[in-house]
Parts: sequence; C-alpha cells; structure tokens
Amino acid sequence: MKLLYNITAGNPKKLSKPIFFAVVSNLVNILPFALAIKVVQIIFDAFSRGIPVNIKELWITSGVLFLSMIIMFLAEIPAYRFSYKGAYMLAAEGRANLAEHIRKLPLGYLTTRDPGDLGNMMMGDFTLIEHCISHLMPQLVGGLVMPMIAFIGLLFIDWRMAIAMFIALPIAILIIKLTLKLQRKVGKGHMEAKTYAANRLQEYLNGIGTIKAYNLTGERFIRLEKAFRRFMVESIKIEGLLQPIVLTAIGFIRAGLTIMVLIGTHLLLGGDLNVTTFITFLIVGTRVFDPLTTALGNFSEISYDEQAGERIVELLNEPILPGEKTPPKRHNIQFKDVTFAYGEKEVIKDVSIDMKEGALTALVGPSGSGKSTILKLIARFYDPQKGKVLIGNEDMKEIEPEALLQKVSMVFQDVYLFQDTIGNNIRFGREGATQKEVEEAAKRACCHDFIKKLPQGYDTPVGEGGCTLSGGEKQRISIARAILKDAPVVLLDEATASLDPENEVDIQSAINELIQGRTVIVIAHRLKTICNADNIIVLDKGRVVEQGDHQQLISKKGLYYNLWTIQNESSGWSMS
Repeated sequence: MKLLYNITAGNPKKLSKPIFFAVVSNLVNILPFALAIKVVQIIFDAFSRGIPVNIKELWITSGVLFLSMIIMFLAEIPAYRFSYKGAYMLAAEGRANLAEHIRKLPLGYLTTRDPGDLGNMMMGDFTLIEHCISHLMPQLVGGLVMPMIAFIGLLFIDWRMAIAMFIALPIAILIIKLTLKLQRKVGKGHMEAKTYAANRLQEYLNGIGTIKAYNLTGERFIRLEKAFRRFMVESIKIEGLLQPIVLTAIGFIRAGLTIMVLIGTHLLLGGDLNVTTFITFLIVGTRVFDPLTTALGNFSEISYDEQAGERIVELLNEPILPGEKTPPKRHNIQFKDVTFAYGEKEVIKDVSIDMKEGALTALVGPSGSGKSTILKLIARFYDPQKGKVLIGNEDMKEIEPEALLQKVSMVFQDVYLFQDTIGNNIRFGREGATQKEVEEAAKRACCHDFIKKLPQGYDTPVGEGGCTLSGGEKQRISIARAILKDAPVVLLDEATASLDPENEVDIQSAINELIQGRTVIVIAHRLKTICNADNIIVLDKGRVVEQGDHQQLISKKGLYYNLWTIQNESSGWSMS
C-alpha cells in the first residue's frame, strides 16, 4: 500500500510489529466492555424474573474483569514498545541512510537543492513520520479494528440496531475520500511554504555578516518576512479548510448513536427489543465511536505526514553515481571531447587534454574559463554530458565512486572544516592515522607551529566551517589533510591563495614533495607559482586555447603571455 510505503520512508515492513501488537492490544481492550455487558445482563435478568441477583456469578465476572485489566496492561507493553521504539529506530536509521544516500549522489543534483530544504527533510520530515508511526497509526488501527469487531458481534445480537449504529459511517468515509485531493493539495502548499521559510532562514543566518554590513536587518529583509507570512497564510488555510471537513465527517459518525437510540426506543416501545439488549447497545455505542472519531480526525494529519514520507522516498529514489569497476593502477588523466554544463549554461566545450602520471599539470585562464569545473570532473563530483573523463585509460563512469575518491586528494578554494578538533579535521584525510602521522602532515603543510601555540594544541576545537581560524590557517589544515591521505592524484585549486609570502614558499616545497610519483593538477592565478609545471593548459571561455611549458607559452605571445605581462605589471602597483 502506497500510504504505508511513504509513511515508513520506503520500509513498510517496519510497521508489521507495531500494527500487530496494536491490533492485539485493541482486541484485549474489548474484554472489559464484554464483561460489563455480562454484568448488566446478570442484574437485569434477576430484576426481570423477580429473583435474587446471582452474587456468585457477579463476583466471578468481576474477578475476570479485574484480570482483564491486568491483561490489558500486559498487552499494552509490547504495543507501546514496538510503536515508539520502532518509530524512533526507523527515524534514526532513516536519517542515517538518507545521509549516506546524499553522500553518493552527484554534486550537480545537490547544488540544485537548497541546503535548508535538505535539512528540513532530514529533521522535520522524519519527525513527522516518526510521530505518525508512534501515535497516529496505532490510533488508526485501533479506531478501525474495534468498530469492525463490535459491528460483527452486534449483528448476532440484533442486526437492526447494529446497522442503525453504523448507517452513517459510509457517508463519513465518502466525505473524507472525496476531499482527499483537496487535503493533499492544501498539505502540499503548507509543506512547500514551510520548506521555503526554512530556506530563507538558512540564507539569512548564512549571510548575516553581509546583512549587517549593508544594514539589511529587521523588517528590511523582505524575503524572510514574506516567507514567514506565506507560511502563516498556508497554516491558517490548512486549519480553516480541513477542520470543517473532518468535523462534518465526525458529525455523521456520531449521528449513528442518535439514530440507534431512536430506532432502539421505537423497537423497545413496540416490544421488539428487550431492555438488556438496548442497554448493551448503549454501552457499546458510547465507547465504540471514540476511537473511530479519533482515527478519522487523525486521517488528515496522516495524509499530511505521508507527503513528508513521499519527499524522502523521492530523494532516496534519485540515482547515485554509477560504476562498479576497481580503479586502475595507472593514474594518468585524460579528457576526450568533454562538454559540461551547469543547467543550460555550458562551462567547458569539447575539451581534450592529457595529464600525465607523475607530472604537474597547471590550469590557468580568466575567471569563468572552466578551471574549477575540470577539477570537479576529475574528482567525479559530476559526470560530463558529452565525452569521457579517463583515469588510467579507464572511463570514470565505470569505476566505483567510493574507490575512485580514495585515489584523490583535494584542496579547494572554499575550505570546510568540521566542528571538531584540529587533529581530527586533519585525520579525516586518513582514518586511524596516529598522532605522529598527523603532526608530520601538519609540519609539511606548515601549520604545526601555529597549532602548537593554540591553547589545546591539536585538541583545540574548531568552530563550524572553521570560523574560528583565518583563511590561511584553514587552507593549510586542508593541505595537511591531503598530505596525510597520501593519494596518487592530487587536485589543488589555488592552494596558496590565502597564504602570506613566507608560508607560500613552504607550501610550494610541500607541493613539490607531493609531485613525486603522483598526478598533480593545480589551478593557479599567480602564474609565478607554476612556472616549473610540466604542462600548462590555458583555458578561455571553456576551451583549451594553448598548452605547453612556461617558456613555450611565453614565446607564443598568446593569452598566457598577456596574463603573465599583466601580473608582472600589477606587482608594482600601490595605493595612492
């Protein structure tokens, strides 16, 4: 059933035990009503016959009633445990599985999703289905099981009264069914508004520095204000439209009790119904509609929560990067007629380049020429729309992505450090690395000295994203991480951009060590840092326009020569 599949985020089997024990619990809960009816029958039989009440039978029934209370308590224990524990376990495992799935998705897909959207799905949507499984589904099961059993049992007592009691139920179900599309539409609008508001809040918090700098705080940040107002309107709409529908359906269900009393009174006065049977229906009728109305009232919420599960299932169905082959032993990299676009905007066009194993290849060119995109294609953050990217003469699309990434170390311009210690952030390069190995990598990346000066050294906590460190310090830690990984392919995106001249020399020495026996691709805007590169590839507007070593490109007097000349001239500029 699609409802159960979505509610459980694609794991309907997780509901088998909670539903089973919820049904058992509700069946046991019928015992007190049956025994209460038995007590009424004993008393009324005695009065109607003018004989003393059978005290012994009354005590036996009361004793069984007491035992039934204990049985009810015992039956509730597994129902409670499996409902709540199952719900929380499903949510915990679901979040972990979704995070693992997101990690394996192409970066291109993730960049089309707002981080606030994914965060809201990870926490908010799973909270909704967790609540649905632990609270709403057991109530729904109980609300359906008890009336069904009661109806079947009451048919054997008096079919006329049984039909009268439930005659309006089909109308209530029809109302819910006919308005189901409206409920989903309103629920979808509310969920979209909630997600949009979360996205705008995330944007507001991420850009708080810029907002303060340009005095965009408070009421002047219109996008956030509009998002919250839209969320308010959708919240009012979902309550204002759905509650009347639910209350109308509940009214029809409750009308069954009134109809039953009227029919029962008529039959009683006509002599076609005895008092004991009438009271039996009254006792059952006053109790059987409570769980049913609760279940019906919860159905709109269940439908809303199902849409949250549906969003999770859709993301889990997104195809991960393909590939099953083991990476080759060779590490030369080739682009063969590669074209890649972000959306509809082509960034590189028909690029064919050869980056030899054990050599330093530099990518240079104006901003927007496609340099960073080439590095991301090598790391397989994306797959090209046309052409092939090869490593060791093997198409990357056929290689298992996790195994491929083990071959690659990366240092990009935008360095992200986790909210952990500096030592652990470096240790992300190789799990299980010893403290000595971490410190050795830090020394080679020229960050050991500044780390030792910190209050707790390598155990010093880093703020989220590395916000407690300078840009240069973050970049050196990122380089230490790459050195520790010791991968055969090294990607450097302007690795020396945030370093002072003294540290830049040290980092260049570390990079020279990495080159030995490795394939190194580096993006550099400071052309003097890649003068000794084995091959320099010059890009412009997504195409390769020149390549060769430094002297060859200078002699051609093309784009590279112009960039070199401009940088040499600008090195003497000063503020007047």
